[in-house]
Amino acid sequence: MEFITQPWPWYVAGPLIAFVMFLLFFYGKKFGVSSNLETLCAMGGFGKIHEHFNFNWRKNSWNLVFILGTVIGGFIAFQWLTPSEVIDLNPKTVQELEALGFNNAGRTFLPEEMFGVEALFSLKSILILLGGGFMVGFGARYAGGCTSGHAITGLSNLELPSLLSVIGFFVGGLIMTWVLIPLIF
Repeated sequence: MEFITQPWPWYVAGPLIAFVMFLLFFYGKKFGVSSNLETLCAMGGFGKIHEHFNFNWRKNSWNLVFILGTVIGGFIAFQWLTPSEVIDLNPKTVQELEALGFNNAGRTFLPEEMFGVEALFSLKSILILLGGGFMVGFGARYAGGCTSGHAITGLSNLELPSLLSVIGFFVGGLIMTWVLIPLIF
């Protein structure tokens, strides 16, 4: 049973991702989470509010299967495939996180200070969620796709705009990790 709780090795997961990308390319489909969200918005009638969502969502109905699979897969991974809650973090990392106010650093995957029910309803958390959601949404539209679309589909198609977008995603992640999170917490 220990095999189930381990991540899939790269030599299994990588070819599976490549195979899925080949199938999507073969059938002329584009992959990315933002594409799935566009389909949901079009399905919800947002085309009446903004012309961007005014398209025939039924042509992209396969995206709904992707979203459903993501939700089901996340549930299965959390429920049955998650290893023990203790994380082997570097002691220096634990000290730095405790200095930022994370009292249980390394004891759980999701710190209560950020993901607990109490934190979810605080003004600070609501502002972080709204601000982060706006920045991700704006960034996905500005970059012409999301991280999964550019990093998996775009890079596999050797598209220069995707390479530039992925570099921007990494730079943004580094700035968030090293500059903004210490300011927020």
